[in-house]
Amino acid sequence: QVQLAESGGGLVQAGGSLKLNCATSGLPFSTYSMAWFRQLPGKDREFVAMQTKGDERTEYADSLKGRFTISRDSAKNAVYLQMNSLKPEDTAVYYCAAENSMWPSRAMYNWSYWGQGTQVTVSS
Repeated sequence: QVQLAESGGGLVQAGGSLKLNCATSGLPFSTYSMAWFRQLPGKDREFVAMQTKGDERTEYADSLKGRFTISRDSAKNAVYLQMNSLKPEDTAVYYCAAENSMWPSRAMYNWSYWGQGTQVTVSS
């Protein structure tokens, strides 16, 4: 059974940092591309970042480049999202996702496995 479990969310002041963790089990981690999405209040879920399997290429939503960094640790079967210089508009539920594809698209329907999400709240 595949499981993805996010942690590390919480309340932070604007300008602060958080590091989200996503622990995985039940899938051969090294053969999956991993991603983070987020869902802002009242909005659709949107792409944040991905790191592909194999070459571990990274992609980011244009608006988040330079502030967010995705990384993965194959020894721990985990993927991380370091978020710096947080803004109130980053307030959202953050989800990790996994897909067995070398070149997954950014569309959420292309991702097979999802975690339950972790809330990030940035106060002004």
